[in-house]
Amino acid sequence: MPRSARAAARRVNDSAVLEIGARVGLGASGLVHLILAWLALQLAFGSGGQNADQTGALRQLAGTTLGQGLLWIAAGGFALLAVWQVTEALVRRGKDRLPPAARALVHAALAFVSLSVLLGSSGGGSQQARSLSARLMDRTVGVVTVGAVGLVILAVGAVQVWRAAQGSFRKQLRPDPPPWVVQLARIGLATRGLAIAAIGGLFLLAAVQHDPQKTGGLDTALHSLLGLPAGQVVVAAIAAGMACYGGYALARMRYGEF
Repeated sequence: MPRSARAAARRVNDSAVLEIGARVGLGASGLVHLILAWLALQLAFGSGGQNADQTGALRQLAGTTLGQGLLWIAAGGFALLAVWQVTEALVRRGKDRLPPAARALVHAALAFVSLSVLLGSSGGGSQQARSLSARLMDRTVGVVTVGAVGLVILAVGAVQVWRAAQGSFRKQLRPDPPPWVVQLARIGLATRGLAIAAIGGLFLLAAVQHDPQKTGGLDTALHSLLGLPAGQVVVAAIAAGMACYGGYALARMRYGEF
């Protein structure tokens, strides 16, 4: 990348407006994950109504007038957080660009889903995954593609667990954060990674069995885990871990490094 372009990206990255927007986006992410934890906990104890995924959490938030207002703010925050991650990717070099670029895609998707929920046009994550898988499997290389998607998702989950174990997330925090923030990060990132890996496993299973109905989002993954021995305990533990991730995202509003 030309030096002038990198310098321009650095100026945008350092702007006060973008920093405030990124902090709002982190707060929105924290709120969504806390609602997601509550939905997963309801699912664990047999009283779930909404989809236990990010779309379900956003719909839950949009259920009241106040929630709709917060969701508009969240959509803007997610969009600005995505822009901030893009500028982070642009000012870095080599493979160091990949993590912020991936996070930019995630937050851009959350901004899109937030707007879709507000406009009443968003299906659940599991429904979208099955529809995509069905379209792919109609093609000659569709099964291979679905399997490759599963491997990528599985790798993303493994990276999250690795970050939790190695403590590399500390780079996103100010020096010497409170111990409770570090613990929330470790538990939350590890849990989120395992949940993502479970989604990747569903895609791999769908590819092996040539059945797009096996794919799904977090809601489908949690329902699958409920069918395992002690599945209720596992899903409840994931709910607690998601709550930890939500708490970590909220803590980054104050202790994050921008």
